[in-house]
Amino acid sequence: MASKTSKIIADLRKPKGWSQTELATNSSVSREMIGKYELGEAVNASFDKKNFKRLQDIEKLDTDVKDKIYFLLIVSFRTLKLKKF
Repeated sequence: MASKTSKIIADLRKPKGWSQTELATNSSVSREMIGKYELGEAVNASFDKKNFKRLQDIEKLDTDVKDKIYFLLIVSFRTLKLKKF
C-alpha cells in the first residue's frame, strides 16, 4: 500500500515530466529505490513536515546554490559514515 510519502514523491516528480529514472539521476538515488518509495515498499519512507519543507525550500533556490547545498549534504553524510568505522 502506498504511503503519504510515496504520493508526495510521485506528485512532485510527475509535473516536471520526469520519469523515475530521471528523478534517480537528478537525486543520486537508484531508480529501484525511487520505485520502492513510490510503491511504499521502502523502509523509513516517511518524512516529517519540517524536513519536507526544507527540501521544498532547497528546490526553490537557484540551481548553482541548490547544487552546492546538495554537495555539502553528500560530503557530510560520507564523512559521518566514515567516522562510524
